[in-house]
Amino acid sequence: MTVITNRPRRLQGVSYVGYDRYFLTTCTAFRRPAFAAHCLAASVAGQLLHEAACFEFAVPAYCLMPDHLHALIEAKSERPDFVAFVKRFKQMTGFAHRQATGQPPWQHGYHERILRNDEASDVVVRYILENPVRARLTKEIGEYPFAGSGTYGLDGLSTAWDRQT
Repeated sequence: MTVITNRPRRLQGVSYVGYDRYFLTTCTAFRRPAFAAHCLAASVAGQLLHEAACFEFAVPAYCLMPDHLHALIEAKSERPDFVAFVKRFKQMTGFAHRQATGQPPWQHGYHERILRNDEASDVVVRYILENPVRARLTKEIGEYPFAGSGTYGLDGLSTAWDRQT
């Protein structure tokens, strides 16, 4: 197998520290379905929320698919370091996954999009939560066990699509 080495680069001149919102996407190594097993996916989803809290980030929406992760990450103060958070999250989940399976879970690098001040979070929330529906893993939002929020319940998140319909 060939290792993908063309990593996405971080934006020059951007510190990735402070009050920002990020739409994070990271893929599994070789796009293998590393998180098809319920116990592995539950562990990674829990670790995402734990590390976010440790780094002073909120996670209004996330979806851990078998071969990738989408998450909306929001700083809760001016101190959070997004790059350090993602590095720690991938290290912790990578170590646990290798212990359980003998294989690395993550592809090197990740993609982030910094949301502008005039961009509404609800559009990103809707995209993230509809991911399992688009992939035909479930029929409705809220059915997929590894999509949700560390901030809101499903009722609170439903405003993201109610406002747009």
